[in-house]
Amino acid sequence: MTAQRVLLNLALPAPGYAGPVIRDAGIVIKDGRIAAAGSVRDLDLPEAAEQLDCGGRLATPALVDCHTHLVHGGERSGEFRMRLEGRSYAEIARAGGGILSTVAATRALSVDELVETALPRLDHLLAEGVGTVEIKSGYGLEVEAELDMLRAARALSDHIKVRIRTSWLAAHAVPPEYRDRRQAYIDEVVIAGLRAAHAEGLVDAVDGFCEGIAFSVDEMAQVFEAATALGLPVKLHAEQLSDLGGAALAARHGALSADHLEYLSEADAAALAEAGTVAVLLPGAFYTLRETQAPPVAALRKTGARMALATDCNPGSSPLTSLLLAMNMGATLFGLTVPECLEAVTVNAARALGLEGEVGTLAPGAAADIAIWDVADPAELVYRIGYNPLWRRIYEGQDA
Repeated sequence: MTAQRVLLNLALPAPGYAGPVIRDAGIVIKDGRIAAAGSVRDLDLPEAAEQLDCGGRLATPALVDCHTHLVHGGERSGEFRMRLEGRSYAEIARAGGGILSTVAATRALSVDELVETALPRLDHLLAEGVGTVEIKSGYGLEVEAELDMLRAARALSDHIKVRIRTSWLAAHAVPPEYRDRRQAYIDEVVIAGLRAAHAEGLVDAVDGFCEGIAFSVDEMAQVFEAATALGLPVKLHAEQLSDLGGAALAARHGALSADHLEYLSEADAAALAEAGTVAVLLPGAFYTLRETQAPPVAALRKTGARMALATDCNPGSSPLTSLLLAMNMGATLFGLTVPECLEAVTVNAARALGLEGEVGTLAPGAAADIAIWDVADPAELVYRIGYNPLWRRIYEGQDA
């Protein structure tokens, strides 16, 4: 096996982003994977490899956005305007707004059209150094429309160099045609559709929205049991608006992640830590919805739970396509430290997708997905607002 590429004259963050930056560093890439990384004086640099002088710039793992609703039809700027004018959620819904407007717009699009509308949003993420993106279904709310969303998500990587992970989120809301037949929706759409998605190879994980306006713990338990029977990992939107015990359910099932978590109790934070379930915090939704109760970061720290940050990119509650801004929000709104923010969009976000060791790290053996930044210190990636210092994005060892 011969080295394909060597990145030289780099600055590398210390493990955990907590120590001093390693200067005059390099990364050796073989066959799309990291062979070695560290101080140049400690590396065995192959003579035959292509060399790239990075001019002293900072290198990190390509970022990981571990919670998005990137594929959908339509937009909801009119609803945003109505909220600013003081209209209530109920008034907006009666005027045709809310999730059901996105459902109608999504159902109206073909797979190709869903891909076309999602690509600009994906481009914005990748232009800020993202290399891996999770994409959920959840705006079809009927089997074929949900499958089309995941078909579109899979197809995005045919157009651009990116690693896509998909989540089946049919348990997102109950559509009007099933309003008085909730169990039928779970049986006929959520679980039957999941089996179809699994048979087609479209799904990497199973998600749901456990909340008073969505699905109960008992209802989500049925979905998780179906996922387990198919050998699929689970994750959950939990404790966003109230404490229903969704995070505890996620922990009991060894979920990859529990997401939102504004109303998480300290006991359930401990349960997440013990289960190895990542706490995914979503400051874009907190900001957009003008929430006042932030996730219990102190409890998550105390219990040792691993924390991730993501954009939650969606047309209603978080129209955010900047993971760099999500980091800044995580620091300013939730009180995360710089090392916590950086781990939250690299190694911890990778764990939330079941990709720990594969992406989100510069360790030997990982995929050579790398972001090179025109900055001197990792803190700059968190503290700047509305500024993108990406110099080069590398995907599987090659410029992307």
